[in-house]
Amino acid sequence: MNFDIEKLNSEKINEEKKLFCISTFGCQMNEEDSEKLSGMLKRIGYERTENNEEASIIIFNTCCVRENAENKVYGNLGRLKKQKKKNPNLIIAICGCMMQQKGKADEMLKRFPYVDIIFGTHNSYKFPEYLNRVKTEGVQIKEIMDKETEIVEGLPIDRKSDAKAFVTIMYGCNNFCTYCIVPYVRGRERSRKPEDIENEIKELVSNGYKEVTLLGQNVNSYGKGLEENMTFAELLRKINEIEGLERIRFMTSHPKDLTLDVVYAIRDCDKVCEQIHLPVQSGSDRILKEMNRHYTKKQYLELAKTIRNEIPDVTFSTDIIVGFPGETEEDFNETLELVKEVQYDAAFTYLYSRRNYTPADKMKNQISDEVKHERFNRLVEASNAGIAKGNKEAVGKTYEILVEGPSKNDDSKLTGRTRNSRLVNFEGGEELIGKLINVKIIKANSFSLIGEVVK
Repeated sequence: MNFDIEKLNSEKINEEKKLFCISTFGCQMNEEDSEKLSGMLKRIGYERTENNEEASIIIFNTCCVRENAENKVYGNLGRLKKQKKKNPNLIIAICGCMMQQKGKADEMLKRFPYVDIIFGTHNSYKFPEYLNRVKTEGVQIKEIMDKETEIVEGLPIDRKSDAKAFVTIMYGCNNFCTYCIVPYVRGRERSRKPEDIENEIKELVSNGYKEVTLLGQNVNSYGKGLEENMTFAELLRKINEIEGLERIRFMTSHPKDLTLDVVYAIRDCDKVCEQIHLPVQSGSDRILKEMNRHYTKKQYLELAKTIRNEIPDVTFSTDIIVGFPGETEEDFNETLELVKEVQYDAAFTYLYSRRNYTPADKMKNQISDEVKHERFNRLVEASNAGIAKGNKEAVGKTYEILVEGPSKNDDSKLTGRTRNSRLVNFEGGEELIGKLINVKIIKANSFSLIGEVVK
């Protein structure tokens, strides 16, 4: 289904203040959803601001994977009550995964009756229509689609970067890990047509983009729902042939589905970067079974070893959950051992968060917050040691860097990443932004590298 650009343009609304502010919670797919919302709003004459006090439209694109993300939304909405009272014309919208939860939209309207628009993950493309109705009819809108819709192509996108971009290749998830609410709010797996993906990337390249990150809840399942047969490995090889594209990344891979054909494609394709996000979640076979992950610690380690043998410069990042129901000290120590053995270059560690309607929420032997935090601290210490070791090993070596822009911590320096995703800060002029350059590493910090441009 193609997006109706003409209809979007016809819904322009004249007003003096045409500023919007979007706050995004959650994963990279939420970030890309926000880029599309921003793109649609800019197409009808709005401009983006980071200051919600001057905005005429405020949008919260929500996440429900962890309780902390939901609490942040509640806090932000509560603070808008006075602003809405002061400015009744302010439009407040809530969308995203949190709204797809059963009964959540009604709960939000009861708790925050001054919200104007609520919509879910399957109908975000209709936001300009909802906005137009609120402005012309003065109605309050709540529209949540229970089932996934046909994939909508042709949405305008307002990219955050001029050098690298997210490109979604598939939506939804069929895995039903017992702790995870994503399949319930994002729907079943469905893939974009390869020609649509290819055309989007070609357009990005024509606009000067050097790098794309292919997104999916489980990219290794790519091909589900397509009339033609195409695997993720075949898609990687196809995209690798696009002239002018320099780098290809992807996330996320489920360990049970990362097959040898994908490993060989990463090895063979010169544009596919040597970095893999491979969420392990736990190092205990017993806990992995309770999580419904469909692999063992031994299988995961064998996969990591195979990948390293085929792709010597590869780095791994991962997700790990601490304090899953019933996790014993022995189970946790299995996780620590795995972390030390794999030596990740980045690890996203989380305290287990109970989610309604998931099997794990009903499990007995929930772990106390005190035990979770104590184990979390030990896990962070172990993972950080591996990251620091990998950074030290990079000192003295020269890497190709895609220059992304000013460093977040020191705007006098530029920042970029190596092909295997190590963050490098270095001195250089603005003319380097968006270019691929060689940088020699002269110092290793805990989570980043310091380099100097090779002339």
